[in-house]
Amino acid sequence: IMSCGNDFVETLKKIGYPKADELNGEDFDWLFESLEDKSFLEWFCGNVNEQYVVSEKELQDFDSFLESGKPILEGNALDEVLKTLRPMDSKNGSQEEEEELKKLEDELQTLQKLKKLQIHRHNKLQMMVSANSHMLQTLKSKEEEARKDLKEGLEVFTAANNRLNNELLSLTDAAKKLASFFTASDSDQGSGPHPVFFSQLSLDKYLSQEEQSTAALTSYIKTNFYQGMSEWVENSHEDSFQLADISKQVTCDETNEVCEESQEMVRLQTAYICAQHQLIQMQAKEESMNSAIKCAESMLQSLKNKDIGKQENLDAKISSLNGEISIIKQHITQINNEELLPLLKENGRLLSVPVVKGCLDRQIAQQEYYASRQDEICRHLVRQKASFELIELAYEMELKKHKEICCQLENLVESLKLSSNELQQRLQVITEQTQRAKPRNTISSKDGFSCRLYQLLEGENKKQQLFKTYKSLEQMAQKLKQDCATVQDQLAASSQEQSLLLSKLKSDVDTLHDALYHGGNQIQLSS
Repeated sequence: IMSCGNDFVETLKKIGYPKADELNGEDFDWLFESLEDKSFLEWFCGNVNEQYVVSEKELQDFDSFLESGKPILEGNALDEVLKTLRPMDSKNGSQEEEEELKKLEDELQTLQKLKKLQIHRHNKLQMMVSANSHMLQTLKSKEEEARKDLKEGLEVFTAANNRLNNELLSLTDAAKKLASFFTASDSDQGSGPHPVFFSQLSLDKYLSQEEQSTAALTSYIKTNFYQGMSEWVENSHEDSFQLADISKQVTCDETNEVCEESQEMVRLQTAYICAQHQLIQMQAKEESMNSAIKCAESMLQSLKNKDIGKQENLDAKISSLNGEISIIKQHITQINNEELLPLLKENGRLLSVPVVKGCLDRQIAQQEYYASRQDEICRHLVRQKASFELIELAYEMELKKHKEICCQLENLVESLKLSSNELQQRLQVITEQTQRAKPRNTISSKDGFSCRLYQLLEGENKKQQLFKTYKSLEQMAQKLKQDCATVQDQLAASSQEQSLLLSKLKSDVDTLHDALYHGGNQIQLSS
């Protein structure tokens, strides 16, 4: 197509078209893209020359003829008139006619040889067409099989793709649903989303209640227990929960109170012992005085009643009684020093037993009261600790589940990455195979049909190319087609010229017949 535009411009220059030198052949290449216009333009470029150009004088004559209004013969009428034309002069001799006939015979033989050659080529082309049709049928059958295999593979691939798409869609929906558990949109947050996980629950209300309960417990301990217990309860939320022994939590006030009670008890016992000792001494003196008075009265009475002669026995009796009195005094001194004081101490101790018992009963009742309150506090603290441990256990269990889900999601991500890499590798292999499946530019030596066709079209061309390409094969086929069209046009032109020459020859023979057999019988032979 690149040379057709230049040939068209050269033909215009040949016939003397004005400003043909200014034309560019590439600007007319688009005219040769259409098959109908291309055949006419190729004939125009190959056959039209300066002989077919009408001169200015002939154009003026034709215009004047048209202005005269005379009829113009066209088509069949012109053919009939041309058949009836007779040459006006017969100056050409028989020698010229023989030479012309010889030329016509030579041309006829040449055309016959050309016809035979064209028939031979036609037969060869028919054989090639039959071979090509057979190969085309084979290729069609293979193409049908390949299409069938491709259709089956495409159906399998489509089913697998649809299944994969469905699985991906379900996975996407599950992922969105899972993501919606962790995050919520603004509208959901405004309307208050329903928590799904325990970690999403708000513990503010629970913690505020626990703080209020702890404050109430602290105030209760302050009012019902000693100061150290309240401080211990106030600091209990900072450390782990431990049960305390209140009996060991003794303060200085209680120690002082116990000391004062002991001293008071000792003072009472001492006062009781001293009082009892004095009372016994006084009773002993009183008894001794009463005994002395009774003894003096009995002695006076006996002195009045008895004789004075017994005065000597009385003195002896008094002296013996004085000895006994000294012995009794020694015995009383011994009792006062050894037996009376322990007995008084024991009696004082027995006297303080009810007091001690009452004090101990009061302490026991206080300890029981403290123990009951401590049991209540312990139950409250145990309940609080159990609630905290239960919340902590729930958080740990949920954290463990989240870790398991995270591990599964990580494994799923790794699996998806592997699947994506495998899919990319498959797509790359398919792309490479698709690129390899494209037709090669050069003709392979295994392609016998293309090689034989290339040799047939190449002919006896001495400038053989190093590589046989499909592009050169296509160019040679196009050139062959152009040559066939040119030969056909030449045959059509030669047949027209031959018909003209034959009509001229017939008219010449008729003229010769009229000249030789003027007025005779009509000849029976024809040209």
